[in-house]
Amino acid sequence: MIEITNVQKGFPGNSRAIEDLSLTIPDGKIVGFLGPNGAGKSTTIKMMTGILPIDKGSITLNGIPIDKNSIEAKKTFGYVPDQPDMFLRLKGIEYLNFIGDIYNVPQTIRQERIDTLTKQFQIHTSLQDYIQTYSHGMRQKIIVTGVLLHDPSIWILDEPLTGLDPKSAYTLKDMMRQHADKGNTVFFSSHGLEVVEQLCDMVAIINKGKLLFYGDMKQLHEEYQTDQSLEAVFLELTNDE
Repeated sequence: MIEITNVQKGFPGNSRAIEDLSLTIPDGKIVGFLGPNGAGKSTTIKMMTGILPIDKGSITLNGIPIDKNSIEAKKTFGYVPDQPDMFLRLKGIEYLNFIGDIYNVPQTIRQERIDTLTKQFQIHTSLQDYIQTYSHGMRQKIIVTGVLLHDPSIWILDEPLTGLDPKSAYTLKDMMRQHADKGNTVFFSSHGLEVVEQLCDMVAIINKGKLLFYGDMKQLHEEYQTDQSLEAVFLELTNDE
């Protein structure tokens, strides 16, 4: 479970990027995080993962505060950033072993997971190549594989489907569903509204740092008295007059 309570975040020369945000992402659910560019999605996710400090409020992951006990909190989640251009001078296998070492994944389990995941994502034949030679989609796949390697209970994914081919995107969506169905937490941002509508149990919509809606599709339709698609309601909610 992720608990975001009365969180605020600002940057120099800018109004608050996040304004008094409270959000509970429960176990056993896939929660989609939506908002237009600049709405505060990535800022929120970076505070959740400890990359950015919290100005005010608190964020806990499985009851562990990210700002006060960051090491323990970071052991509970896996994070896929919106830009997978990291560790480019490492070979694919070197990166995965590096992640395995950080999280103390035993060699037998590590190798089994590496074999399974990289074959599912169709990158097993490229593990001896340097990540800098990978396409954007392949870089995304190696980062996702690293995230899943230590089997964290919480997945925090920032635009995880971007750059993936249809088969790999289907595989990841199926993994997300299975992970949540086991009682774990999946939180992901996306611009793919149809994917969110089909896959997610709950949807959070943010704009200009403020939460506009949080609930399931039934609640969305009831609150706004409409049977329109998520896309239509989203565009109406985030329309800047």
